[in-house]
Amino acid sequence: MNEFITVNNLTKRFGELTAVDNLSFNVEEGEIFGFLGPNGAGKTTTLNILSTLLEADSGEVTVDGLDLKKNEREIKSIIGLVPQEIAFYKNLTARENVTFFASLYGLKGKVLKEAVDEALSFVGLEGETKKRSGKLSGGMQRRLNIACGIAHKPKLIVMDEPTVGVDAKSRELIMHSIRTLRDGGATIIYTSHYMPEVQEICDRIAIISSGRLAAIGTETELLSYVTNHKTVVIETENTDEEIFSKALRILGTIPGVSHSSRQGNENIIDLDVDLTFSNITPILGTLLDCGISVRSIDSEAPNLETTFLALTGSELNKEETPHV
Repeated sequence: MNEFITVNNLTKRFGELTAVDNLSFNVEEGEIFGFLGPNGAGKTTTLNILSTLLEADSGEVTVDGLDLKKNEREIKSIIGLVPQEIAFYKNLTARENVTFFASLYGLKGKVLKEAVDEALSFVGLEGETKKRSGKLSGGMQRRLNIACGIAHKPKLIVMDEPTVGVDAKSRELIMHSIRTLRDGGATIIYTSHYMPEVQEICDRIAIISSGRLAAIGTETELLSYVTNHKTVVIETENTDEEIFSKALRILGTIPGVSHSSRQGNENIIDLDVDLTFSNITPILGTLLDCGISVRSIDSEAPNLETTFLALTGSELNKEETPHV
């Protein structure tokens, strides 16, 4: 992949507060890039700078090869912003709203009409085009928010909490829409306070804390910041000590297994395995060869929530209001 966004030593201060502190990272072309941080971490400030809504005090940013300071107008034309707040006119119809926002990017006539039709259909609102936007359900309003931000077919889409307060059906539709946009060539920066969403949809994730980059990578790479291992817990049928000891010795030799042990006198085996370990066939085969029947097998691994807590010292705030 090519780098679509490059951020070097970005800094932004508000009086004595340094909201973004010498921040550097990159976003690859065509990826869904998760951008996470606790309230006050500088996430919103960074996104506002990337979206050309705020000017940095120092640092360099390029978007699609364009310098943010020198080519702001060109960069504006390739960005679609889906803000956390509902950002359309509630007294206008869904069609009128999308038409207005798409026209701001120079779309006219037949091209404009086709773009509006496509955006409304894309978010599943083709049957609600004449309804006043303020009368739409919460989930439909969120989907309209997306339509207003993507009708001009932007190369970069910045999505800040696009699923706040929506029902399960709308959330599923939005998740599908985001993947479709990515598959169509768009690069997406995605933020959410709902961690399972981030794990489900993002190709890579950046975590910032106090305006600085705490970690960046795939979900597996981020988990490795906390530990390189997970625990496989196996509940077995009753068996004698000698058989258990033999099985533990053999299990410990399986590639990817770093340690095997028995929980006291219980019929439970704990295996420490590599974080990427997924093939349990050799484990089951060893136990069966030793004459041990398995009741259940489970995996206990660190998750993105605990990793976020370890890296930032705080939980991902669930508040639905925008922050610095």
